[in-house]
Amino acid sequence: MQTLQPLRPLLATSLVLLLAACANLGPAGSPAPDKTVAITILHTNDHHGRFWKNNDGEYGMAARKTVVDGIRAEVSAAGGYSLLLDGGDVNTGVPESDLQEAVPDFKGMNLLGYDAMAVGNHEFDKPPAVLAMQRKLAKFPMLSANIYQRGERMFAPYQMFTLGGVRVAVMGLTTEDTQKLGNPANMQDVEFRSPIQEAAKLVPELRAKADVVIAATHMGHYENGRHGIQAPGDVEMARAVKGIDLVVGGHTQNPACMRAENVLHTDYVPGTPCQPDRQNGAWIVQAHEWGKYVGRADFQYRNGSFTLVKYSLIPINLKKPVTDANGTTRLVHHTTPIAENPEMLALLQPYQQFGQAKLLVPVGSIDAKLEGDRSVVRKAPTNLGMLIGQANMDKTRSDFAVVNSGGIRDSLQPGTVTYKDVLKVQPFGNTLATLRLTGAEVLDYLNAAARMSPGAGGFPHISGVDLVITGTKVSQARIQGAPIDMNKTYQMVINNFMAVGGDGYPVMTAHSTYVDTGFVDADVLRSFITANTPLQTARFAPGNRVTYTTAPQ
Repeated sequence: MQTLQPLRPLLATSLVLLLAACANLGPAGSPAPDKTVAITILHTNDHHGRFWKNNDGEYGMAARKTVVDGIRAEVSAAGGYSLLLDGGDVNTGVPESDLQEAVPDFKGMNLLGYDAMAVGNHEFDKPPAVLAMQRKLAKFPMLSANIYQRGERMFAPYQMFTLGGVRVAVMGLTTEDTQKLGNPANMQDVEFRSPIQEAAKLVPELRAKADVVIAATHMGHYENGRHGIQAPGDVEMARAVKGIDLVVGGHTQNPACMRAENVLHTDYVPGTPCQPDRQNGAWIVQAHEWGKYVGRADFQYRNGSFTLVKYSLIPINLKKPVTDANGTTRLVHHTTPIAENPEMLALLQPYQQFGQAKLLVPVGSIDAKLEGDRSVVRKAPTNLGMLIGQANMDKTRSDFAVVNSGGIRDSLQPGTVTYKDVLKVQPFGNTLATLRLTGAEVLDYLNAAARMSPGAGGFPHISGVDLVITGTKVSQARIQGAPIDMNKTYQMVINNFMAVGGDGYPVMTAHSTYVDTGFVDADVLRSFITANTPLQTARFAPGNRVTYTTAPQ
């Protein structure tokens, strides 16, 4: 009979090694007292389809990989550990990515080795089948504790990591504004609960099982918590929920660098020191947008304390204009140029070439800029908003058009306009919808538009109507030069996003005259530019077509 006696020395040796390993851990698996563990958190946010560098050679995932790989190697060689996190909004922004459902972006994130990401509001821009495909494609968890579908969490609320014996919990949270910012048709049975309330319930649970709690969020960083008409963001959450060590944020697309306590550094210069925000014991970081930076937060965990040693935003080939003595201006790097990773280039090159072949097709020309900058178009009528409205009216033979400013994502520059330029303006693939409304219904809808706050995506651009808006109410309205007749019927054109209640507009899909034409907004704009080229932008100056006055006291 075979004896087990020879195994005893091996078992004894294994037991000694196990006891030695346990001796290096504190209670419940934490590191032993007086042991220091170095942990580096790398982070990005609001990628928005920028998998490829821009025309000036800035950012792009290939250079980002060079930076991330270098930091990981450095940290590992020094005996430390690292995580790479993202604050959400991988989708929407660059036509090459939009046309390919952000497949190159998620594949690039896989190659970069992301450990987790927060779910952003723009993850709901496409139909549910696209989001399902992206979730399957991602080799890392997409996290959100506050998104529910039919009463159950739609995503994993958190992910646990063990780094050198330190148990790290990464919790995901998504702005509740997604409900009004996204297309309701893509969010059926989906509920966006208060992220602050969900965090308040979840953080005590995580503190019981983790040494460090990190919130990967897509909520926004607002100076001193002043979130205005937007949902509360990271500052408000950190103040309300004790026990979060670090917030890796996104959504507002700004570097969360502070001049002083609760004072944001609004003119941060790439490559200079960045002091992250700190609220109620939690550090709050955000790396601007588009992969322009990789954020690096170096921590030490020792005796239950998670201490920030150093923080920096690393520019990814960002450039600045410099004018020499001869008056010649050229772009130079803010910091040392970063080489692009060959493996990432090989992965992404076919997607870039495919997109370019589809997009770099001239559709016409314009004589001056058509204004679509977010900071302008969401606060006042612009020539681009008026042009889009006119294009929609012409296509559908409607009497007037209402365009939500949140659907206008970029300007058109003078000169040749390509299909890519058009898709940058209207990247969502919305379709045009028409309705036959009585004069009374028209006035009701215009009053709903008038209530939209400047700065929000619902701020309206109205074509075909001369309006005076007093406070938040229409005080005068004329269509085709005549006052609105309450008994007459008019045809209105909007997009299907607005029709289903997007940006807070009235739901119109149940109206008896509602028709989704199937005309895609970007294609309508492209055809209008082609038909009117060379297009004279002065025709679309807002002038005083819509006048805002102060409400009487």
